[in-house]
Amino acid sequence: MLVEQQVLEYDMYLFHQGNLRHSYQLLGAHVDKQDGKNGVRFVLWAPNAVQVSVVGMFNDWNGNKHPMEKINDNGLWYVFIPDLESGTIYKYEILTRHGHLVLKADPYAFSSELRPNTASVVYPLDQYTWKDKEWMERRSKVNFYESPISIYELHLGSWKNIREEEYYTYRDYADMVIPYVKELGYTHIELLPLTEHPYDRSWGYQATGYYSVTSRYGSPDDFRYFVDQCHQNGIGIILDWVPGHFCKDAHGLRRFDGEALYEYENPSKAEKSMWGTLSFDFSRNEVQSFLISNAIYWLKEYHLDGLRVDAVASMLYLDYCKESGEWEPNEFGGRENLEAVSFIKKLNESIFEEIPDVLMMAEESTSWPLVSAPTYIGGLGFNYKWNMGWMNDMLRYMEMDPIHRKYHHKLITFSLFYAFSENFVLPISHDEVVHGKKSLLNKMPGDYWQKFANLRVFLGYMFTHPGKKLLFMGTEFAQFDEWKDLEDLDWELFDFDSHVQTSNYVKQLHQFYKDSPALWELDHKQDGFEWIDANNYEQSIISFIRNSRSSTDQLVIVCNFTPVVYHQYKVGVPKAGTYKEIFSSDAKHFGGSGQTNGMQLESISTPWHSQDQHIEITVPPLAISVLKRTSLPKEERLHEK
Repeated sequence: MLVEQQVLEYDMYLFHQGNLRHSYQLLGAHVDKQDGKNGVRFVLWAPNAVQVSVVGMFNDWNGNKHPMEKINDNGLWYVFIPDLESGTIYKYEILTRHGHLVLKADPYAFSSELRPNTASVVYPLDQYTWKDKEWMERRSKVNFYESPISIYELHLGSWKNIREEEYYTYRDYADMVIPYVKELGYTHIELLPLTEHPYDRSWGYQATGYYSVTSRYGSPDDFRYFVDQCHQNGIGIILDWVPGHFCKDAHGLRRFDGEALYEYENPSKAEKSMWGTLSFDFSRNEVQSFLISNAIYWLKEYHLDGLRVDAVASMLYLDYCKESGEWEPNEFGGRENLEAVSFIKKLNESIFEEIPDVLMMAEESTSWPLVSAPTYIGGLGFNYKWNMGWMNDMLRYMEMDPIHRKYHHKLITFSLFYAFSENFVLPISHDEVVHGKKSLLNKMPGDYWQKFANLRVFLGYMFTHPGKKLLFMGTEFAQFDEWKDLEDLDWELFDFDSHVQTSNYVKQLHQFYKDSPALWELDHKQDGFEWIDANNYEQSIISFIRNSRSSTDQLVIVCNFTPVVYHQYKVGVPKAGTYKEIFSSDAKHFGGSGQTNGMQLESISTPWHSQDQHIEITVPPLAISVLKRTSLPKEERLHEK
């Protein structure tokens, strides 16, 4: 007992220092046994409370029956209630300094009632038996920087549902989603936030239960089953995680014990009026323990393979989406939130010390430097940064009528000036296909055929451009309507040839991507990319080389962003020999016009595009062609004979 008491005191010390990385094991509700009696142990942090009780149906919601004891001067409260068990519904009744009684859900609850109910649910973490040992061992040996990564962004409830606001379970989705994503060829699924949230249409981005997987789709163990099945089928799982803000619902974190506790006291720092939410107080040690533990909780307890951290820019900048007079500069007169910067670095350092083989991806929309660089050289410490600049430029370009594209040619080439300054993910996420922005297909100009051709060339350029890939669900079969978050995807489009052909195109594009080391092995190094011709704005054609460590894997890529066909088009190539077109988005089985290069192409020993050799090809309309050297030049072959 003395040892246990010392461990408890040390954990409490670390919690108040901001260094308890597993604070969910100390705080919250835990099935336990004390003095020979089974029950539940409750620990809560509420330093400003006058009195705290645990209430629920088990005591008729009567705060007089199970008061908690304050066990230290920093506001930790404790009670053990015998005879309670897993499944118990509870809340904390808190008497504030102002004499008000408030009912709060447990910030550390592992499960919550189904909305609109808001109570917490006792749920043990040790009931599930994992079967993904092979995946976890293999993951620890993978160098993902030099591996293919293609992410399917998924919102479970609107992928497929029974009816509006009535969903399948995590286990049902495992049976439906995993075979589908596996057949498409994605390496990972990224789930929109699954932390418990009161309002469906926040999509999980405004949470109340940071440790509760949403009960909309079942229990915590049901979600574990989903992750486990993904791993057994070779698919990684990334969760969208939101440490930047939380919602103001009365049962949540806002003024938890009657005072600003999890949020800043200063309204200019606390309020995020753009979303109607509150920012966490990143300077507070206990909040750091809460958030860092939360990230580690999802990664360890649910075997997740990574977190995509939402809205990082809103954390980094004090003036994010605020007008003059709505924010206060930092101590040096700048607009950086120095506390948030320190927290983010500490977060990533803690995670990689605990779980070094996971992904930490930042949705960071500004030019903040070294987002994906290690903290020891001044970086924020993420593995990856979303390339929002590439996304904005490319979507702006693709929405133009091709006749105007030559005047905006730099939109498709500018990204290569900075492509290797960070480890980038190229994202086409849910944010780009909702709220009147139209679906990716419907952004494309032209007639029916041209829309699909534009989509194919866009995806082809995306998959051959340096950086890992992310596409939102529905893009893979060219959904016409933008994302409807209360309905499921338009699966009936599979009755139409163009959508089936697009789905087949995405499958084969993935297979080609994974089979081509030149498209990922040197993804984050300048050596992996070389322009052949970046300047043909008149015809809106670009050509470039992708390299791997092996010269035999080298690819020559030509993209035409107009509906014009060009015959005998000269393309500079780096080496003499015979070239073969190994992938074309204009193939008829993808719905293209069939202007492909079926013949072998012998290089011509005349310099072109600053290359020693060139070939002459047919450049198909609104399409990408990928060529590869398949043999030595004729004279070298004859000499060898």
